[in-house]
Amino acid sequence: MLCFAHLRWNFVYQRPQHLLSRAANQCRVWYIEEPIWQDALSLEIKKVAENLTVVVPYLPQGIDEQTAIRLQRQLIDQLIDQQTITDYVTWYYTPMAFPFTDHLRPKVVLYDCMDELSAFLGASPQLLEQEQRLLNRADVVFTGGYSLYEAKKKRHSAVYAFPSCIDYTHFCPANSTNSLAGLDDPADQASIGYPRIGYSGVIDERLDLSLLRELANRRPDWQFVLLGPVVKIDPATLPTGPNLHYLGMKEYKTLPAYFSNWQVAMMPFAINKSTQFISPTKTPEYLAAGLPVVSTPIRDVVKTYEKWSRVTIADTVSAFEQGILASLNQSVGDDEPELDQFLRTQSWDQTWRQMHAILNKETSYVLR
Repeated sequence: MLCFAHLRWNFVYQRPQHLLSRAANQCRVWYIEEPIWQDALSLEIKKVAENLTVVVPYLPQGIDEQTAIRLQRQLIDQLIDQQTITDYVTWYYTPMAFPFTDHLRPKVVLYDCMDELSAFLGASPQLLEQEQRLLNRADVVFTGGYSLYEAKKKRHSAVYAFPSCIDYTHFCPANSTNSLAGLDDPADQASIGYPRIGYSGVIDERLDLSLLRELANRRPDWQFVLLGPVVKIDPATLPTGPNLHYLGMKEYKTLPAYFSNWQVAMMPFAINKSTQFISPTKTPEYLAAGLPVVSTPIRDVVKTYEKWSRVTIADTVSAFEQGILASLNQSVGDDEPELDQFLRTQSWDQTWRQMHAILNKETSYVLR
C-alpha cells in the first residue's frame, strides 16, 4: 500500500496512524509524506514498525511547481523500483498528491477523505480540481464523518462514512470509575491547580480563541489546560493569563495520564468554514477516559454524541460556562453503561475490518 498523506507520521497521532498501523498487519505500507525543501533532491526511507515505512521526499529549494511535480514523480518511481513494488493499492489522504501519481497503475485507488482540506487555512487553490480528478479515478471513497459523507456521496458511486473511532483500551484506564484509574499526574501538569478543563488536539484556526479568552476571564478560578501543537496561526494571538496553560504536543501514549487528572474536557471549536465537516477524534477519547465533554455545536458531534448525558452542546460563551459548571457538579448518569458499550463498538480495529471488507466487496481485491 502506497499512502500519500498531508500529515507527518510523527505529528498528532490520529486517523492515518491508527488505520495504517492496522493495515500493516496485512500488507507492506509506505506512508509518503509531503516534501521537505532543502538543497538537494533525495528520498528518506524510515522503517517505523514491521511492514510500515515512512517515506520523506526532499526537494531543492526555489524550483517551480511543475518541476516539483516532475521530481516527486521521479522519486515515487524510484521508490517503487528499489523496493520491488509490483502489486499495490494507492491510498490518498491528500488530493494534492495526485498530479505526481496519476501515472501509476495500482490495483485499487482509495481516497480516505478525513477532512475538507479546501476549507483549511492556506489550502491550495488547486485542491478542489485535484480532488475531482482523484474522485474520477478512485474505486472507493471513505469519509471521516457523516457531514463529509453528505458532501461527497453524490460525487462518487462508492462512498462510505467512517467517523472518529477510539482505541478504547488505551483511554479507559483514565476513567475514575475504572479499577485501573489513578494515573499519576504528568510532571508539567502537576503544579496546575483545580478544577482543570482540558483540550487536546491541534491548536489552529478551527479553535474559537475569543471563546477561550472570555471563558478564562470570566472564571479565573478554573484552570484551562491545552495540549497540542500551534499550527498555521501566530502563537502571539493565543489568549494568555494565569489560568491558561499551553503544554505543547504530547505523545499519544501519555494522553490518558493527562486526561485522568482533568475534571472536564472541552472542544471550543469555532463555527466556520474550516469546522463545517470535522468529526473530532477526541470526542470518544474524552468519553472513554470518563470525562464530561462540553462542545460548541459541531454537526458531527451533535449528531453522534448529544444524546449522552455527559455531553453538553453550547453555542454561546455563557452556555459554555454553564455547561462546564454543570459538568463539574455532575453525577454519574443512568446511561453510563450504554455509553460505555457504545464506545467499545467504535474501535479502530472494527473500522479497519469494515474498510477491508468494503474494499474487497467493491473491487474483489484482498490485501496481503
